[in-house]
Amino acid sequence: MSALNSENCSFQYQLHQTHQLLDGNCLLFLIILGKILLNILTLGMKRKHTHQNFLEYFCISLAFTDLLLLVNISLISYFRDFVLLGIRFTKYHICLFIQIISFTYGFLHYPVFLIACIDYYLYFSKATKLPFKCQKVCYFFTIILIWISVLTYVLGDPAIYQSLKAQNVYSHQCPFYIGAQSYWLSFSMVTILFMGFITSWSEVITLVQAVRITSYMNETILYFPFSSDSSYTMNSKKTLLPKLIICFLGTWLPFVLLQVIILLLKVQIPAYIEMNIPWLYFVNSFLIATIFWFNCHKLNFRDMALPVDPFVNWKCCFIPLILCNFEQIEKPISVIIC
Repeated sequence: MSALNSENCSFQYQLHQTHQLLDGNCLLFLIILGKILLNILTLGMKRKHTHQNFLEYFCISLAFTDLLLLVNISLISYFRDFVLLGIRFTKYHICLFIQIISFTYGFLHYPVFLIACIDYYLYFSKATKLPFKCQKVCYFFTIILIWISVLTYVLGDPAIYQSLKAQNVYSHQCPFYIGAQSYWLSFSMVTILFMGFITSWSEVITLVQAVRITSYMNETILYFPFSSDSSYTMNSKKTLLPKLIICFLGTWLPFVLLQVIILLLKVQIPAYIEMNIPWLYFVNSFLIATIFWFNCHKLNFRDMALPVDPFVNWKCCFIPLILCNFEQIEKPISVIIC
């Protein structure tokens, strides 16, 4: 009788564990599906005919990786137990794949941020002027190299290997890697924004009160009134900073507030969710604003095409600086897309 009770308890435990895994796999499927839909929405909302840069191509590679992960999870969830190319796949491989992807995504933030900085530095310095096709090929191989390098590091790191091995031993548990790289990048960017706002808060408030909405080259922009002060030149960092802050926060303020909440509450977000396309576009806009500010003395609006941000219209920071009679050229309107 006791043996029967023991077998019954064992069966109930296995049944509960199976249901737990199925429920967890269903939740993972819904989370990744939601992330893919967010990727599609973000890519669809971005401005057309943008400057092709490294981050643009990396966003495409990230969207493709998310889609590939969803397909793998769907196949394993549907077939549950099958053999492919001599490898047996079960429902426990869903957790294994998610863990590997989490570690990979968690270690991508610093390399991607660094290469994006180098890419914009080369663009502004005009150190290299490659044909468009050569640039595309260069971006393609750079992205492939980044993915392979980070994945090789993840699979070859002894600590990560022990973590994945422990998951195989205790298969009913599926912990996810919480990356520190995105936390410190968010902390750094929010801190820089806060310091910039505090430094020029009076100018920001004055500009917000005086800003007008107008049309320039068939495009809706913000118009910052021109000042006759001789210091009002393009190479003035003090003058340009409040304009960059207004344009940046005008687009990304909800995202900045979200980052502040996450940092203050120390919310732990799995790395496979944390690395996403809206985050990369946020970083892209921040980098463009930073590069503009540091290189404002080198910018010549008439001689160069400003890199087009997928979401922020940076032209409104520079047009009043070069068109003194701007008020006579265009008439104000009442709609803004900036």
